Amino acid sequence: MKVSVITAVYKSEATVGEAIASVAAQTHADLEHVIVEGKSPDGSLAAIERAAHDRMRVISERDDGIYDALNKGIRAATGDVVGFIHSDDFFAHQGVLARIASAFEDPTVEAVFSDLDYVAQADTSRVIRHWSTGPFHPKRLKYGWMPAHPTLYLRRSVYERLGGYDTSFGIAADYDFILRYFAQIDAEAVYIPEVLYKMRLGGVSNRNLAKIRQKMREDMSAIRRNNVGGIGTLVLKNTSKLGQFISRAKPRQSA
Repeated sequence: MKVSVITAVYKSEATVGEAIASVAAQTHADLEHVIVEGKSPDGSLAAIERAAHDRMRVISERDDGIYDALNKGIRAATGDVVGFIHSDDFFAHQGVLARIASAFEDPTVEAVFSDLDYVAQADTSRVIRHWSTGPFHPKRLKYGWMPAHPTLYLRRSVYERLGGYDTSFGIAADYDFILRYFAQIDAEAVYIPEVLYKMRLGGVSNRNLAKIRQKMREDMSAIRRNNVGGIGTLVLKNTSKLGQFISRAKPRQSA
C-alpha cells in the first residue's frame, strides 16, 4: 500500500525541516513525500534540501496559493492513498502512516481520518486545542461535522473522480472539498480515535478579524453549494470547536 504525503511550502524556513523529518521517520516503507515549494523568498528551499530523504521529491515553482500547490501535489502523486503534512506541522509518532495504511487494507475503505492536537508555536509539547472528530454519519454534516483536514487520507481514485480543491476559495477550499466528498460518499470511512497529527496554532484563517470574516463567508458558500445545510450549520460548525479548548486530555496514542 503506497502512501503519498504532500507538503506545500511557502516561507516556512523555520519549520519545514521538522515536517520533513516526521515523514522520513515513518516506519511504513512504501511511501513518497511530494514537496511543492512556491519559490519562497526566504531560505525554505535550502531548508528542504538540508532535510532531504530518499523517499522525497521536490517541485519548486511559483503557484497561486496553497490550494493550487496541493492540487499540483495531488496530480504528481503516484500512491494508492494520498494525504498531507503541512510545512508547520508534524506527525504524532513514527507509526502514523503504518496505522493509516493498515486501515486501507480493507478494499471497501475509501477514507481514513483521526484526531488532531493544536500545539503552541514555541513549545510543541503544549497542547492548546484537542480536536476529537468522532465517526462519520451523513446527518452530522448539517450539524457542522468535519474531520480535521490534515488527518484525512483518501484513495487517489477519489481525487481522480472528484477533482482537486476549488482555488476560487482562498481559505475554505478544504471544507468545500470535504463536504463535496462526504455528501456523496458511497464507501467506508474509518475513524481512528487517536491523535496522529500535531498542528501549530496560528493558521491563516484565524490571523485577524478580516480573515475570520472571509472564512465564515467561504464556509457558508461551501455549505450552500454542497446542499448540506444553512446558517445553522455554519453556527454549529464554529460553536462546536469551543469544547476543543476546554478538554485537552491526551487521548490514547499507539506507536
